[in-house]
Amino acid sequence: MAIVEELLRTEADGGISFGNHKLEQKTKKEDYEHAGDLYKVKTYQEITKLEKNGMLLYESVPGTSVLEFKESADGVEFIVEGDEDAQLTVGLKEDTEYEVFINGKSTGKMSTGFGGKLSLGVDLEAAGEVAVKVVQA
Repeated sequence: MAIVEELLRTEADGGISFGNHKLEQKTKKEDYEHAGDLYKVKTYQEITKLEKNGMLLYESVPGTSVLEFKESADGVEFIVEGDEDAQLTVGLKEDTEYEVFINGKSTGKMSTGFGGKLSLGVDLEAAGEVAVKVVQA
């Protein structure tokens, strides 16, 4: 497992990695600039939350470590790691239908409502690491 010791970092491919699900106390990093936007992360064993310009971009309960998080015009993709199954919430476009892929396999289509939030569960306890891709349908 590759936790993000510095809490939030920019990767060579332009994505970001964030979170540390091993921390016992809540820790945060604010005002991290990436691609002209400001990011804030709060993370520990119980929750990981990422905001972009003050808006929710990612949240997990319990806490997770997220690698290679990339946004595009039609969705997001990332690798999520954790010690137990997690409920994820991703901030996307309002009132839009998305197809969700877990480890390359479609789990079906879901729609965001007002606020643009999409919630999904990932089985991490057995796998440890899962690739997630959410693409506008």
